[in-house]
Amino acid sequence: MLDLATLVVAFGLILLGAELFTNAVEWFGHKLGVGEGAVGSVFAAVGTALPETTIPIVAIVVSGGTSSDVGVGAILGAPFMLSTLALGVTGLVVLLAARRRTTGALLAVDRSVVRTDLRSFLPAYAIAIGSAFLPLDPTWPKLVVAVVLVALYVLYVRSHLRAESIVDAEGLNPLRLRRLDWAVAHLVDDPPRLRVVVVQVVVGLLAIVIGAVAFVAGVTNLARGFGIDEVLLALIVAPIATELPEAANAVLWVRQGKDTLAIGNITGAMVFQASIATLSALVLAPHEWTFRSGTEVAFASSLIALLSTAAIVGPFAAGRSLRARGLLVGVGFYVAYLAVVAFAISTG
Repeated sequence: MLDLATLVVAFGLILLGAELFTNAVEWFGHKLGVGEGAVGSVFAAVGTALPETTIPIVAIVVSGGTSSDVGVGAILGAPFMLSTLALGVTGLVVLLAARRRTTGALLAVDRSVVRTDLRSFLPAYAIAIGSAFLPLDPTWPKLVVAVVLVALYVLYVRSHLRAESIVDAEGLNPLRLRRLDWAVAHLVDDPPRLRVVVVQVVVGLLAIVIGAVAFVAGVTNLARGFGIDEVLLALIVAPIATELPEAANAVLWVRQGKDTLAIGNITGAMVFQASIATLSALVLAPHEWTFRSGTEVAFASSLIALLSTAAIVGPFAAGRSLRARGLLVGVGFYVAYLAVVAFAISTG
């Protein structure tokens, strides 16, 4: 019961941190004069990706031992969950809110943002997964892969920061911690100063990271207590909880008509997970990041992630419209994978 309570508290802390962070990150983007692509695909994506990024780092470095399996499962599970369930939930929310949206079931997304994300995610993820097939020794080739992934992500961020559009202050929700800015707290129409925006960003990030650390402990203990394979548990359970910030953001932004931020948060997090999150395994546990007997089901999620991304986002990047029903395809891929996992457990 204590472990379950830990998961619940950690889960709530992650959501609270994500809410504070995403509220502040829009103001942060406005203050810096950057576009929606940078806000959604870079700033918001990095912040909401911290839980699933922190989980493998903590599992591999702090916990060690069999908890490294949790780290590997979390790394593999994040892009899979984002490209299937997170996109599917977004599509469902759009359908439910279609009558209240000016574009109905059609998502008004900046195509250039998605194209940038897709062009970065596919090669980065392919390289990251390919490195799992490298020989166990020597390990230096995986360090080379890590450097390449960092370089790809730097180029990706630079492309978004160079976009000409900027985030307009109109439509931004009031900063949650605005009253901390005593100089302007009494002025209704005065925007918060950058220092207070940064404070809220930091507070949100801390809540996300602390929640993720507590979640690792709960997942690991539950896995051992129920005798469930830790890789599979981390692949299914951990990503669902840690991807909730992206899903929550998508729900909020879709209802506000900010479709580029909603989709960009998800696709940007996919790029971050494929490139930066993988570093914890490549650098800190290269012998764990390998395709071997017993990891077939876990690594199969990467193939499904690529297929789901190609099926959902690919046609839009090629010029077609992005509709809510198209996003629901991700749920189908997710259900198919659950069937694979269930079969593997029953025959294992």
